[in-house]
Amino acid sequence: MSKKGNEHAVTPQSEDFSAWYNELVVRAELADRGPAKGTMVIRPYGYAIWELLQKELDTRIKATGHQNAYFPLFIPESYLTREADHVEGFAPELAVVTHAGGKKLEEALVVRPTSETIIGEMFSKWISSYRDLPLLINQWANVVRWELRPRLFLRTTEFLWHEVHTAHADEADAMRETMVGLATYVDVATNIAAMPVVSGEKTAGERFAGADKTFSIEGMMRDGRALQAGTSHYLGTSFAKAFDIQYADETGGRTLCHTASWGMSTRMIGGIIMTHGDDKGLVLPPRLAPYQVVIVPLGKAELLETTTAAAQQVAAELRAVGVRVHVDLRVNLSPGFKYNDWEMKGVPVRLEIGGRDLEAGVATMALRISEDGKLAVPLAELVAKIPVVLEDFQEFLLARATAFREEHTTPVDDWEAFVEAVTTGWALVLHCGRPECEDDIKEVTKATPRNVPLGGKAETGTCVRCGQPSAYGQRIIFGRAY
Repeated sequence: MSKKGNEHAVTPQSEDFSAWYNELVVRAELADRGPAKGTMVIRPYGYAIWELLQKELDTRIKATGHQNAYFPLFIPESYLTREADHVEGFAPELAVVTHAGGKKLEEALVVRPTSETIIGEMFSKWISSYRDLPLLINQWANVVRWELRPRLFLRTTEFLWHEVHTAHADEADAMRETMVGLATYVDVATNIAAMPVVSGEKTAGERFAGADKTFSIEGMMRDGRALQAGTSHYLGTSFAKAFDIQYADETGGRTLCHTASWGMSTRMIGGIIMTHGDDKGLVLPPRLAPYQVVIVPLGKAELLETTTAAAQQVAAELRAVGVRVHVDLRVNLSPGFKYNDWEMKGVPVRLEIGGRDLEAGVATMALRISEDGKLAVPLAELVAKIPVVLEDFQEFLLARATAFREEHTTPVDDWEAFVEAVTTGWALVLHCGRPECEDDIKEVTKATPRNVPLGGKAETGTCVRCGQPSAYGQRIIFGRAY
């Protein structure tokens, strides 16, 4: 398919997946590139998706006892140096302010890459007794990480996210919190974004800087690559030691807190695009679609007035039952242009109402993905039918993405099969767990260990690359990733 002569067309996925993605983000009016290198401007349609995702996350975060707060964007440079692994891990990505107010600062300020350090400082002030625990805080904020190869939503210098930070009396409670975060992400990814994910623990080489354990959810995109869509970390006592986060126990003794953190960002929007999109554009799961239904009234002059009135009536009835509806009233645009435009923007359901439709007492319904073509639905049945159609479409997208992932995930035992598997999807392999072996695999194939799946089947053997004994007692996921 050529883009020539069709302003809505994008490069086919099969031809160049990267070009397809980059074109789609702009043409669907999700985001644009900002004037500073690596930054992005999130346009209203893209931000509406983020707001819906944010609402789902925020509801779940608060339901598990966390409270929202806000912490400074600027962090004294000395704070990061208190935790050695943390500063080493983030050093290449830091943006540092050295001058302000017309003069050099006495101490440089780091623009927030993540907030463990600044929140650790405040936790040390707020926690004095075991009665103060657990302390469960969430922040909605922007963060800055200097990206050398930026891509809209996936890797940008500045992005939006939430970050939960918590303090606990012991390891067991902090680990429970870590798993609450992971379970929350599985729920949101699966049931809201219709993105099937594998949850598991990161290998030592892929662990968050300063964490004792890191867990992730990994989704497979339609080019077979992995996307780390959310992470949850058990931080042990490393940040408590660095920032003196202690509590008095019931006997009066002083004990270090155990801390945890978890976060999900606007890169999840990139994951939604690449999990569901096709050569016509976006395909949005109904629960995250800014418009679940778009109604296009057809006709000219007096007929258009009549069909518009009918469309507005249908929209009001659907809104009354909780459906997000938009009536396309743009003038001087052909129906075909409008259809293509809404397909590009991934609207799950389109309703067309023309003169003949009104005479027959129906609306013509088109799903964003359907093998059945258009369907005439009686106007009187729309309020009952549309919510069911939307739920069915949500389930269809999850089932389709799950089937795609299963088809492109291959258990392999030899190196040649591994190399072949990671060119189109994921390889399930036994691995020694050594970071130097991971580095070797990455250099040769560009594949990295995604995670050690929770609940994996017990299995022993030797590493697919170096032949040393497997370190995990089960197969782990390797794949090329964003």
